Amino acid sequence: MNYLKLSIYTLLFAVLLVSCKQHEEARRPISRSSGSFMKKSADRNKKLVASEEDVIKKIIKSNPKVKYYATRKGYWLSYDEKNLTDTQTPKKGDIAYFNLEIKDIEGKIIYSEAELGPQTYYVDKQDIMMGLRDGIKLMHKNETVTFLFPSHIAYGYHGDNKKIGTNESLICTVTLRNFVPDPAVATTSTTTPATTGTTTAAATKTTTVQPTKPAVKKPITETKKDTVKP
Repeated sequence: MNYLKLSIYTLLFAVLLVSCKQHEEARRPISRSSGSFMKKSADRNKKLVASEEDVIKKIIKSNPKVKYYATRKGYWLSYDEKNLTDTQTPKKGDIAYFNLEIKDIEGKIIYSEAELGPQTYYVDKQDIMMGLRDGIKLMHKNETVTFLFPSHIAYGYHGDNKKIGTNESLICTVTLRNFVPDPAVATTSTTTPATTGTTTAAATKTTTVQPTKPAVKKPITETKKDTVKP
């Protein structure tokens, strides 16, 4: 009887030991695979960016008559209409008014200018396509610029959930019709000097009153008394 109990206990212990080992072995590959997954994902993204840039460079080479400029943000642009007189460009807080047309990298229209309609954008205060966010700040009034955006500064992996697909490079043509300062910011900046002007006026009043105090001592009458004594 004791031998039977001992055998049962030994069997149960062996089963528990084996199950624990299997559980540990099953968990180990998860951490290893997560690290390898991140590495594979990074490598895949690098290859994707490189392949998209190769396609864009081929487009540029196939149009030798068009002058393209590479930017530090990793996209390219060319001027359809250039403004050589104005020097100002939109800055943070300005309101930009522009027209936009979006094509795929093969030149097929995704969103026409008529379909999108006139665009209004508060510079650096609204969430828009990363490439456009930067590109608009390089433009002058009445310029038309064509941008070549790789997907990572366009709509990325998710697209726009409408017509723009996953990891899709885009050709965007932008006409900057005008840009003006935000009226709210302009109002604040104009009211500030008025306050300083009032303070200055008050300060000048106090300085003009102070010099009258020494006149109360009447030093002139004292000199008259001294001259009368002889």
